[in-house]
Amino acid sequence: MEPVRIQKFIAEAGICSRRAAEALIVAGEVYVNGTKATLGQKIEPGADKVSVRGKALRPQAQPKMTFVMHKPRGVVCSNSDPHEDKTIFDLLPREWARLRLFCAGRLDKDSEGLVILTSDGDLAHKLMHPSNLVVKRYYVSLEEPFPAGRTRQLLRGVIIEGEHLKVESAALVNPKPDRSSTELDVHMHHGKKREIRQLFTALGFEVRRLRRYQIGSLRLKGIPLRGVKQLSTKEIQSLFAVPVSHYREPAGTVLDEN
Repeated sequence: MEPVRIQKFIAEAGICSRRAAEALIVAGEVYVNGTKATLGQKIEPGADKVSVRGKALRPQAQPKMTFVMHKPRGVVCSNSDPHEDKTIFDLLPREWARLRLFCAGRLDKDSEGLVILTSDGDLAHKLMHPSNLVVKRYYVSLEEPFPAGRTRQLLRGVIIEGEHLKVESAALVNPKPDRSSTELDVHMHHGKKREIRQLFTALGFEVRRLRRYQIGSLRLKGIPLRGVKQLSTKEIQSLFAVPVSHYREPAGTVLDEN
């Protein structure tokens, strides 16, 4: 077989995404033929012995399948978590539970909405890489009204622990006469851990509810809470179909002002 980069080999085996595999390699938890692996190292599947966290990894003939789930609040996007009783994979129907899937872009425990689950490492890498501009749209509900005049702060963002947190677009939903609202529509094509929550918290607003309702042109509509749907080739392509500039803000909103 043709040599492949070790992070791609791990992802294609269904262990985790390519990005997560890179983190495992950097953390020293991946070995090739008894020697600690290095990032970008190439291996020959079937000839080289690869282990992840002490467990031997063998190439598996697993079909490439991709699903979308309407994640409820209260479950984590993790294949295993010693601190949680239930993960998103426990919600899979029995016929799909045997597959080795991983999340291509997570939502935190307290958030809900669209999550992509896949056994396709290349697709996961493409979805999560910021250069592909895969836009995610979120409905944000706050404890206190957010003034229209401050939406530019969301676009400029803030620096927290050396990371620049921001959104690409923000709009008030059903604003009051004083041009404020507790509900916002925001979208972004990146997504660091708890980024939206941290951003609003830094600006002095507590997030009450966060729901991701769209990825690319794939929408949450029609998928019930806890529902899982296998995506067709056309639907997978739709994840990359809508560039940032093509979005139209929903009716009844106030855009950020110049």
